[in-house]
Amino acid sequence: MRKSIITTLALAACIFFAGNASAKDTIKPDGTYRFATKDSCDLLLDLYLPADGSETSIDGKTKPTIVFIFGGGFKSGKRDEVTYLEWFKEMTNRGYGIISIDYRLGLKHAEMKGLRVIKLLQGAINLAVEDLFSAVSFIIENGEALGVDPGNLVLAGSSAGAITALQADYELCNHTGLASELPEDFRFAGIMSFSGAVFTDNGAPGYAREPAPTLMLHGTKDKIVEYRQIWFFNYRFAGADVLTSVFKKNSYNYNTLRYKERGHEICISMMYNLKEQEAFLEHNVMGGEKRIIDSFIDDPSIPTPEWTRMKGTQIYD
Repeated sequence: MRKSIITTLALAACIFFAGNASAKDTIKPDGTYRFATKDSCDLLLDLYLPADGSETSIDGKTKPTIVFIFGGGFKSGKRDEVTYLEWFKEMTNRGYGIISIDYRLGLKHAEMKGLRVIKLLQGAINLAVEDLFSAVSFIIENGEALGVDPGNLVLAGSSAGAITALQADYELCNHTGLASELPEDFRFAGIMSFSGAVFTDNGAPGYAREPAPTLMLHGTKDKIVEYRQIWFFNYRFAGADVLTSVFKKNSYNYNTLRYKERGHEICISMMYNLKEQEAFLEHNVMGGEKRIIDSFIDDPSIPTPEWTRMKGTQIYD
């Protein structure tokens, strides 16, 4: 039987940011805070409050704050990357707060060769999740000063950041050691994954507790973060297709948008599916509705950057 594991080029995701340089001036944070120091590195977060005059509630329910995790294959990227700033501004104009965080890049100096790539990937994901949980812990402790309700946080991420968001909720729901930094009763209000996946080392992914309402957006031809799954013995790297099967089987609360014949560019498609994001946030998250959507989408308006055509090399046993 053929078994495969993600390797160097697929992990790297290269330097894929293609934003307009003028986007740097679209929005500036209302505050920047150090939430942790790890490995002699200060980890910061940028807080973007809802825009003045924006609608911050619907039917008496306050819109959540979105904790955003950038992408870059755990090798590159930054919390204020130009690519994301237009989306930050759009969401704050719609009444949502944004907190964009740093995390340690576990593959930045890694030599990705052979089967050791499995442990390297797992270690990089764990570092990112640890740092995310530290940021959330900081938000919990300082929510009042920040003007943020820690009980109303939605995780969102792009590529490696989407992996981190999905993995964080997976660890939280399964009461793993990684999640021990957060209060036992803590829950995320929702998850938004732009081309993400979940890593497991004990077979197919499963949840001991129902996950947060989850929006998964993924290209069906994504070969950088696999749309279906990559697996090797008990190791799994499960993308939106496999995760949706798990959510469907267990009647979890989810929306899956499968972009037909599209690649990894869906990780930076935020400005092209705002309607779907806001419907998910309003109905599934704020409204508590189990509004299940599983759709194939054909949207030629989403650009296809050159870097998305690169493919990783697979290792077979």
